[in-house]
Amino acid sequence: MTEVDDVRATRDAYNGVAELYTSMFRDHLATSPFDRAMLEVFAAHIREGAPGPVADLGCGPGRLTTYLRDLGLEVFGLDLSPEMIRLARIDHPGIRFDVGSMEQLDLDDAALSGIVAWYSIIHTPPERVPAVLTEFARVLRPGGHILFGFQAPDARDGVQQFDHKVTPGYRWAPDTLAETLNGTGFRTIARLIREPRPDERFQQACLLAVRD
Repeated sequence: MTEVDDVRATRDAYNGVAELYTSMFRDHLATSPFDRAMLEVFAAHIREGAPGPVADLGCGPGRLTTYLRDLGLEVFGLDLSPEMIRLARIDHPGIRFDVGSMEQLDLDDAALSGIVAWYSIIHTPPERVPAVLTEFARVLRPGGHILFGFQAPDARDGVQQFDHKVTPGYRWAPDTLAETLNGTGFRTIARLIREPRPDERFQQACLLAVRD
């Protein structure tokens, strides 16, 4: 796959802020009970189903990867940014971290029991998201689970571009993302929408889906 300009821009932008990002969000989960709750529900589904490898796609410096490992999952992280992966390997030895693109995963079909895509598709132009979700469905075994985190827009439906602090982003209405998931081999089973914290500008949302 030829790398497109927005992917290159996203990688370069996160390379440039990797150390600041790591410092800012190192302890973010400790004060985020709703985020922890959704991650714990996801982990419970994996443990109660057919346990197997879980991918934290867009893992950044590995904070969620480590949390998922501590919840008993066999998890590895993948990120577009080599600098993020370098920091993840330093901070979280013993966990596998790889550089790669979620648009073309170097994984066999049905290789995974679970995927976490935590704010990982927010920089992908909406017209390419269905192909990304189809790629996720390819590597996830039937009955496997996927968890998304993302910013929600003001409207009930649709996608809104916004001025993300690192590089341009897109806010997805939960109904719109759920419909897109349903068209790419998934079935949404849970969602959460919460009001923004003082350090956030928008409502935040999570969707949990299962691979049909």
